[in-house]
Amino acid sequence: MKIKNIISQIGGKKAVIILTVFVDVLGIGIVIPIMPFYVESFGVTPFFITLLFAVFSLFAFLSAPFLGALSDKIGRRPVLLMSIFSTAVGWFVFAGAGSILFLFIGRIIDGLAAGNFSTAQSYLVDISKDEKERTTNLGLTGAIFGVGLIIGPMLGGLLSTISPAFPFWFAGCLAIINFIGAFFFLPETHHERDAKKKIQINPLAPIIRSVKDNSLRSRYLAWFLFAIAIAIQQSIFALYLDYQFGFTAAMVGYLLSAMGIVMVINQGILLKRFWLKYFKESSLEIWLFLLFAVGFILVGIGNIYILILGLLFLIFPQSILRIVVSSSVAGIAGKEKRGESLGVMSSVMALGMVIAPPLAGLLFEKHHSMPFLISAFFVILAFLVMKFYSPRAEKFVEQNPPVAF
Repeated sequence: MKIKNIISQIGGKKAVIILTVFVDVLGIGIVIPIMPFYVESFGVTPFFITLLFAVFSLFAFLSAPFLGALSDKIGRRPVLLMSIFSTAVGWFVFAGAGSILFLFIGRIIDGLAAGNFSTAQSYLVDISKDEKERTTNLGLTGAIFGVGLIIGPMLGGLLSTISPAFPFWFAGCLAIINFIGAFFFLPETHHERDAKKKIQINPLAPIIRSVKDNSLRSRYLAWFLFAIAIAIQQSIFALYLDYQFGFTAAMVGYLLSAMGIVMVINQGILLKRFWLKYFKESSLEIWLFLLFAVGFILVGIGNIYILILGLLFLIFPQSILRIVVSSSVAGIAGKEKRGESLGVMSSVMALGMVIAPPLAGLLFEKHHSMPFLISAFFVILAFLVMKFYSPRAEKFVEQNPPVAF
């Protein structure tokens, strides 16, 4: 009872769900820097390593609409419990894999369960008393996500010094702890359920709708190109640092944590005090794509000093673009279509995460720098789309400046 009283004092249901999100994201952050090194020990090529990223994204893309609709029909609690437990199983299978086949099975299981974050967001919306509290609650998940991706890579790097597989066992154990906490302390919040409601299982439906939306189609296209560039970089980054500069898994983890800190500072402090103070959002969502492309080119040069400068060019534009483009889309969509439009952006991003990793692996096998040059090409295409094809929402931007979560 004492534990329940403590949880009640710090926010009850909200505290539990925020902790659930944090533990989930922490597990992701732990394995990001060391997964390529672990998989490489199986004697596979970079293409197969990046294929594991794509497999996870593919099954997450396929399962997300189903899990979201299922939580509307049967409740948030059972979907959260199921997905958290499946995440643990996925990591245990991956950590104990004796062959490449079980590496893929582990990632597929985890991908099928990747409804934790969106279902947790729905949970927070359920318990919000008004629109202001809803925004604050969703902002909390964004902040927790950022903190988890700062601490996680650093912790993953440290754990990898014990053994290559240990971080994955640790992530699985975190998920089990997460499951136990949610099972005992997380009540159901979605009580107005429709048992007869049909479940939407077509993940391509939002993509099809986006093609038909004349007002936002160009921004969706730019976001898709943006997603491909990011996914290429993320899936090949640790391998590139290893091959080009001899980085260990621990060193990659420390670097990713440092990048996360800079990103949080940029979104949480500099967005309001610098970017929006001196630039219009309508300009930022166009010209920052060019700076982003410069970052990819600098990173691909292969010089350690230029690498640091290139990473700054990647971090600052990327973290601001995520906010200003989302804000612009929300503004153009209006209240009637805002939720659907932001959902389309998530689907478009997920589709990019499916396509890009195998492409990154093939390019990396041709030359270590080629993935970054191709990423720059995709970002330049996104710039051209935004510059010459996208309608602007300057009136909305002036009245509703974006808020960093």
